[in-house]
Amino acid sequence: MARRHLLHAGYLIAAAGGLLTVLWAAGALWHDLPASPGWGKAASAAFLAAVAGMAFAKHKRLRIAAAAMPLLVAAWWLSLQPSNDRDWLPDVDRTAHAEIAGDEVTLHNVRNFDYHSETAATPRWETRSVRLSQLTGIDMAVGYWGSPYMAHPILSFQFADAPPVCFSIETRKETGEHYSAIGGIYRQFELIYVVADERDVIGLRTNHRVGEDVYLYRLAVTPEQARLRFVETLRALNRLRERPRWYHAITTNCTTGIRGQTDPRRRAPWDWRILLNGKGDEMLYERRAIRTAGLSFADLKRASHVNAAARTAHASPDFSDRIRANLPAFRQE
Repeated sequence: MARRHLLHAGYLIAAAGGLLTVLWAAGALWHDLPASPGWGKAASAAFLAAVAGMAFAKHKRLRIAAAAMPLLVAAWWLSLQPSNDRDWLPDVDRTAHAEIAGDEVTLHNVRNFDYHSETAATPRWETRSVRLSQLTGIDMAVGYWGSPYMAHPILSFQFADAPPVCFSIETRKETGEHYSAIGGIYRQFELIYVVADERDVIGLRTNHRVGEDVYLYRLAVTPEQARLRFVETLRALNRLRERPRWYHAITTNCTTGIRGQTDPRRRAPWDWRILLNGKGDEMLYERRAIRTAGLSFADLKRASHVNAAARTAHASPDFSDRIRANLPAFRQE
């Protein structure tokens, strides 16, 4: 009896696994077939119909063919290669890169757009030079646009003699593309490190995107630790320019990318809130990885909301100072 139950359980698990594989393959055709969206949808529907028809056929060879079809789709899907040469949207049209010469770092293609709305801006790409010896710390902006479990972190490196430099790991969208959470688990988007001014990458979210809330925290790191993280980020930035990668909503995203670029020997322990990253700031608070000014997490988060200050600062040249002026954790030394 027990053996029979185990066999039934095994069949159910195998059937569920097979169904998920078929659905995954149909999604791959739907999202990643290199043709117009209509072709992908048609191919996905035809694939599902063919698999269903063969899976319930009387002939064993047809059933074997039905099992093999998702594997053929997987082989095609794995052959798709990311590229830096596509018709990109203007805000991700250029890839940033860095040159390190001793203490001096030269950053190319730093984005500092003047936004008129979420989708309209006057482009401005800059070359900036900073010194590692003047790097004092790291701040982290966290943007929420819907679910409290999903957010977008942005690292902002602070310098004693230069404006902050932000790094935002994002999807690199082509003209006509829009972000899709389902598409993000396939090979629809390349990955990009946006290097930007705070007025650009934070101001876009606070001043022009409807319904997005941004919170700003100061990480509890020493200048030496900040420099180490900065160099790790620069290396990841340069590697991505030389060898493009696919974005993946689960394995290679805005949060796992930050963790993944760190040396495994110094990498923070895994936590479910790295995936459900809207709770990431709470995780950092529990690990004492952000400055708290002695506040509870709920009070700290309320005090760290910067939308109102950012809207007041708008295009001011002292945008970065003004959004920090009333944040209690930034007065803690």
